[in-house]
Amino acid sequence: MLEKIITFSSHEDYVNLKEDYPTPIKTNVPEWFKKLKHSPNFRTIKGCMPFLDTLTSGYLLRIPQDISIKHNIENPETKQKDSFVHTGQIDSGYLHSRGINLSSDMTKDIHATGQLEGSPFVEKNKNLPFYKILNPWHIKTPLGYSCLFLPPMNNADDRFSIIPGIVDTDTFNQEVNFPFVINGDKYSSLETIIKKGTPCVQIIPFKRDSWKMKIEKTKTNDLVPRKSFFRLNFFNVYKNKFWKKKSWK
Repeated sequence: MLEKIITFSSHEDYVNLKEDYPTPIKTNVPEWFKKLKHSPNFRTIKGCMPFLDTLTSGYLLRIPQDISIKHNIENPETKQKDSFVHTGQIDSGYLHSRGINLSSDMTKDIHATGQLEGSPFVEKNKNLPFYKILNPWHIKTPLGYSCLFLPPMNNADDRFSIIPGIVDTDTFNQEVNFPFVINGDKYSSLETIIKKGTPCVQIIPFKRDSWKMKIEKTKTNDLVPRKSFFRLNFFNVYKNKFWKKKSWK
């Protein structure tokens, strides 16, 4: 089968830095998962192939520059709760001046809360503006293929997460940027630095198809063979009989 190619490109000055390249996300499997043991006598989530697929499917983008965050902190001038977000200025300022898609002033790259009015993201973000992670990589997929962008599944940073989206990356000829939400469910206020290199986006390319759903009835007699099969093959049955290995390079 002919392999599909997803291409990540950026200005030569940024590529030459050889830092924070996109990678297959399987390079970021968490240590706690690697250390789990799984056996017929002690079954863990390490034997759950659907869970493993969430950790290994697609590609990973990392934060391209340090982001300093003071979120839901009182503004001394207005006496109102506010959000102060800044990036490292030295390298990013130079690279930004070269036309590379990086933030030199993050106050220019925000969504007002009214743009997401009524969504749960607004409350979670403490009714404060949504900042964007600017992405220096242009992503190109073959004709007919789009990309799903979402926080790293089952392995996201607990401080923030991007707002998921789908982009037709076969035709969209710009970098995709990522509005993010501060985890106000855990942090009523937050002062932190999200370090350059922090995993932030999982990318799953997929072929666009048209679908139509239907509802069917299943008779009891049709269910019996299925149930019997699973009772007789209870250990790793999905992995051994149904799961298909995927390749992400």
